[in-house]
Amino acid sequence: MEKMPFREAQMVLDPEAMMPGAPRSSATTSDWRKALPVLTGSMVTLRELRLTDAPALLAMLSTEEVSRFISPPPTTVEGFERFIGWTHRERAAGNYVCFAVVPHGTDSAIGIFQVRQLEPGFATAEWGFAIGSAHWGSGVFVDSARLVVDFTFQTIGTHRLEARAAVLNGRGNAALKKIGATQEGILRKSFLRNDEYLDQTLWTILASDWQLIRATSGVVH
Repeated sequence: MEKMPFREAQMVLDPEAMMPGAPRSSATTSDWRKALPVLTGSMVTLRELRLTDAPALLAMLSTEEVSRFISPPPTTVEGFERFIGWTHRERAAGNYVCFAVVPHGTDSAIGIFQVRQLEPGFATAEWGFAIGSAHWGSGVFVDSARLVVDFTFQTIGTHRLEARAAVLNGRGNAALKKIGATQEGILRKSFLRNDEYLDQTLWTILASDWQLIRATSGVVH
């Protein structure tokens, strides 16, 4: 399978300022391989990427503070258009999904959430994400993340969801812990960025973990 662009995208929002809200999901299709459903939270809408999102994504995700801990994003509008086309093909093949993050009151994408299968059938999957720095600390991460995790477990049917965050990415690791992920270990020198191999923390959420979090709290603390 072609390597997933932004595979190492990390959570970069300020966890101290995240305000969780109760998400609602409104699916527009019964088969996500044909088209992604629209997911609606208290602050954001998650939808399939469109070619018209390319300029906004370039502006949001190519800054130094956002791209520091992710695989290098495209550097042109055309490059993002190719990436968006790739996400549609991989979704249709049943390998991968990518949602645009769109705050309520606008139609402009300010980031992305991705989920890709690590084994056939999506029993184990990996997620990645990147959000424009202007929206750090706004609460959109928790709102978006809960929608994506719900979708991954409930609609796709994933059993185990993994994430990798550079050890140096303090905000990303704190946010993964905040959403309810469990730290399983350190992947030594596992991420090449700017000609340097970085250690990463492996975080996981199991479907049973998520059911317990949702049942006991109703929100992610």
